[in-house]
Amino acid sequence: MATVRKTMEVNVGAGDGDSRDGIRRNFAALCVPTGEPMNAHGLAETPTPAQLGVREFADYSLVIDARSPREYAEDHLPGAVNLPVVDDDQYAEVGTRHKDDKHGAYLIGVEYSLRNIADQIKPLISRYGSSDRFLVYCFRGGKRSRLWADNLRTIGFQVDVLAGGWKRYRQWVRESLAALSPTLQYRVLAGPTGCGKTRLLTEFERQGHQTLDLEELASHRGSLLGTLPDRPQPTQKWFDSLLLARMRLLDHARPVWIEAESKKIGNLQIPESLFEAMHRSPVVQLSAPMAERVRLWREDYPHFAADPVGMVEKLVPLKPLVGGEVLASWQALAASGQVDALFESVMLLHYDPCYTRSTRRNYGGEGQEVAFPLQGLDKASLEDAVRRLAGQAG
Repeated sequence: MATVRKTMEVNVGAGDGDSRDGIRRNFAALCVPTGEPMNAHGLAETPTPAQLGVREFADYSLVIDARSPREYAEDHLPGAVNLPVVDDDQYAEVGTRHKDDKHGAYLIGVEYSLRNIADQIKPLISRYGSSDRFLVYCFRGGKRSRLWADNLRTIGFQVDVLAGGWKRYRQWVRESLAALSPTLQYRVLAGPTGCGKTRLLTEFERQGHQTLDLEELASHRGSLLGTLPDRPQPTQKWFDSLLLARMRLLDHARPVWIEAESKKIGNLQIPESLFEAMHRSPVVQLSAPMAERVRLWREDYPHFAADPVGMVEKLVPLKPLVGGEVLASWQALAASGQVDALFESVMLLHYDPCYTRSTRRNYGGEGQEVAFPLQGLDKASLEDAVRRLAGQAG
C-alpha cells in the first residue's frame, strides 16, 4: 500500500493558536519511542559501565590505557590516559619474536614493561594518594593490565581491571548503541544545504534543549565539501565511543534535536540503529531564501570564498552527475571570482536535487512533516525559531 506523505506548513511569523496546537499533536503522535530496553517502571534504561563490572569511568581518579599508542589512537575509553606498557616499536618487536621464541619474547617484553612502568609511575605517586582509585585495561585485560595493576597495588593504590579489556568495551559500545538509539525521542531538522540546520541545532543547545550534533562528533559537515580544515575525522571506533558517551547523557523523557544526515558523514558510518530511529522520527523541514543561504555559506566556508577555484576542483568528481557543461560553468564562475553566483549555482544544480532525493528516500515516509520556512538566518531569527519549534514539540 502506498504511503501518503503529508506536510504541514508553519508560518514563522504567525501566532495562530490552532496551527500550533495542530503541530503539537502532529509531533506527539509521532514521538513515542519504540525501543528497548525498559526497566520495571516502563522507562528506558541507559547503558552503564556496571555492565562491564566497573564503575562510571568518570568516577575513577585515573583510567589507564596500557596498550600501545597506535592502539590507543584508534579508540579508547572516554577520558583514558595512554600509559603504554610497551610502545609501538616494542610491541611489534615482541610480537615478531613471539612467533619463533616465546620465552625470549616474554623476557624482552617484561624488561620493556618494567622499565616503561617505572618511568611512568613516578608522576602518579606524586599526584595521587591511597584514596584514589584507578581503572586499568589493555586489549583483553591480560598481561599488560596485570603488570600495571600489580605495581600500583603494591604501592597502595586501589585498582580495578576491566575484565576482557578494550575488546569487551568495544562490544559493549556496539551493543549499547544498538539498544539505546531507538529509545530516544528525536526531532529531525531537515532542509537543503545552507538553510541553517547546524546553526539552529547550536541555538537549541544554547537555550538548554537536548541535541545530538553528529557532524560535530564526526568533525565533518557531511558533504563532498564537508572536510574541516586542520581537523581530521576520528576513526570509526572512536566516533562510536564519542557518540555513545554523548547519548548516555541524554534524558529519554525529553526531545533530542538532531540534524538529518545520510548514512555516512565523511568517512564515518552512522550506526544502523540510530539511522533507522532517525527515519522513524518527526521531521521539521526547514527552508530559507537563497540570499540568506549564500550569505551563510560565505560565513561557514570562508576557505572556499577565499579560494573558489580550489572549491570547484573538489567538485570535479561530480562531473558524471551534473555533466561537463555545468562543471565548466562552475569553473568559469570560480575563475572570475563570482563567489556568490558560484555558491548559488552549486546549491541549485547539485545540492538541492541531491537533498530532495535523499530526503524522499530516507525521511518522512511513514508520517507527517512540519514545513518551517525561515525568513532569516540571523541570531534573532534563529532564537525565535527555536522558541517556536520547542513549544510546538511539547
